[in-house]
Amino acid sequence: MSIRFALLGAGRIGRVHAAAIAADPDAVLAAVTDPFKDAADAVIARFGGELRTIDQIEKANDIDAVVICTPTDTHADLIERFARAGKAIFCEKPVDLSIARVRQCLKTVEETDATLMIGFNRRFDPHFRAVRKAIDDGRIGNVEMVQIVSRDPGPPPANYITSSGGIFRDMTIHDFDMARFLLGEEPDTVFATASVLVDPEIGRLGDFDSASVTLTTASGKHCTISNSRRAVYGYDQRIEVHGSKGAVSAENQRPVSIELATADGYTRPPLHDFFMTRYTAAYAAEIAAFIAAVKEKKKPSPSGADGLAALLLAEAALKSIVEKRAVRLSEVGN
Repeated sequence: MSIRFALLGAGRIGRVHAAAIAADPDAVLAAVTDPFKDAADAVIARFGGELRTIDQIEKANDIDAVVICTPTDTHADLIERFARAGKAIFCEKPVDLSIARVRQCLKTVEETDATLMIGFNRRFDPHFRAVRKAIDDGRIGNVEMVQIVSRDPGPPPANYITSSGGIFRDMTIHDFDMARFLLGEEPDTVFATASVLVDPEIGRLGDFDSASVTLTTASGKHCTISNSRRAVYGYDQRIEVHGSKGAVSAENQRPVSIELATADGYTRPPLHDFFMTRYTAAYAAEIAAFIAAVKEKKKPSPSGADGLAALLLAEAALKSIVEKRAVRLSEVGN
């Protein structure tokens, strides 16, 4: 039996998830809601379903699961609402920008025994998963160091900066989750540096556009993260894991993977220029994983606890910036 979905939010990421649902033989898009009717109608015309209100979706007997793609400040309320309604929930990161609010929300999820998955799509990227498999298979021995490079082609608009929660909660949070995914141990110390090198307006809005973070575990493993809101050569997404017996890495991806050799030298096509094209396969795979978890009545991963763990690292990074020192995880979120 197909899992019947409602899509909450028909914007850019909502359309990506609608496409993944429509393409999965075990799922059907039954309903769409969005305050902008034209956006919802466009999704319905392409992927199916019917226009409904959130109230109607909450009470519907023909909806098994919801995908929350609404603004961040609505996530926690919607998770709680649909947890109490008995729907399985997939929610884009983060659950909330407040650690206290996230804890409160996850308490409701636990009390209702709800199914909740958080959208850290990079765990499902086939290249990054292959790196994780090489680690699991013992190909590089014990993990010792991880390097993550994540740089956007250009900064987002100013109105996005003001509502995003800042670079660490919005952008680096994906890398915090990837660090946890690859290290195999929880980081317990964070040291961060950040500055405004790309756009002075970002600084005037109280955020940074360039950041470096070092995470260290209790055993001494560490991960370095490099972020920038500007990479003129394309969407820069690379990881490397160094271990006791070797190393494994995932290189940047291109829409076309060729190399041209002429008298002028070697050239390759440009990188992807947007996260939605770079991570197309990852988005489809994470929705497929969520559908499988719902069908099999299993707790999905990444979980709400994973969302909280990444947010705690973001808070520690911010504290590190302000206090210009390494910060232990035990210092934040209590």
